[in-house]
Amino acid sequence: MSSGGTAEQALRRLELVVTRRLDGLLHGAHLGLLPGTGSEAGDSRVYVPGEDDVRRMDWAVTARTTVPHVRDLIADRELETWALADLSPSMDFGTADTDKRDLVVSAIGALGFLSSRMGDRFGALVLHDEYVHRMPARTGRPALYGLLHSLMDAPRGRPVPDAPDLAEGIEVLAATRRRRGMRVVVSDFLDARPELDPAAERPWERPIRRLAARHQVLAVEVIDPRELELPDVGRVAFADPETGNVREVHLSPKIRQAYAEAAAAQREGTRAALRRAGVAHLVLRTDRDWVFDVAQFVLRQRRMSHLAHRRSS
Repeated sequence: MSSGGTAEQALRRLELVVTRRLDGLLHGAHLGLLPGTGSEAGDSRVYVPGEDDVRRMDWAVTARTTVPHVRDLIADRELETWALADLSPSMDFGTADTDKRDLVVSAIGALGFLSSRMGDRFGALVLHDEYVHRMPARTGRPALYGLLHSLMDAPRGRPVPDAPDLAEGIEVLAATRRRRGMRVVVSDFLDARPELDPAAERPWERPIRRLAARHQVLAVEVIDPRELELPDVGRVAFADPETGNVREVHLSPKIRQAYAEAAAAQREGTRAALRRAGVAHLVLRTDRDWVFDVAQFVLRQRRMSHLAHRRSS
């Protein structure tokens, strides 16, 4: 993302993309990447038939007063947003317009700029080398620029023995702040030992399910087209970014077909695991217009939320 100019210029371009182009695609003001009135319990008030969701009924107050009451929710703009950015070595890969690491920074930046416009505090955890780095949640544009600078300046990953994996990063994210809010996990969701059975549980599935039980969670899956299928180029040397191991492979039609089938099974397993966890799932690709994909995702979420509200009313 920073090629052809300084990091500061790259961040200014990113901010312009988010505040101008994304706004245009969404046709005006928006509350964030996921719709909703919030998730933190507020004060109780008298129930208004036809307007209030009965699922928010405060039964304790209703029983005490004999008058139906509902519990209000604190608006999303008053809640704290945390993101987990996966900058492990597998993210230092890209064969299209950008690499996966730059797409991670773009996704975090988009969420951060949208949150800062609503006055939210925004913080991040970063999976990088042998640590899960913590960047405190703060408000304001200077703090967000500082966070994004740190992500951009992080050295390219190197194989590290016993480095924390995605499951550990999600556990740390869940323990960072107990107050309910929005949590975002940006990763390729690739495991060291891929499981190709879509019904099998992923190593990170239980942690993200526990996270989603308390918070509004968005999983942003970052992929490159070469992770889905291999080109017809004969013999190629493959290097595993997580371990540094190198292996030469002749890309015969049989090998390429088997690889494509395995990659499709892995992606379906990721989709199924996130669906089982009740987590919203956004896919960003290095060969696609990520701004357009984010906008389409938000619009789909809005439609689904509107339909769900109409069915429950």
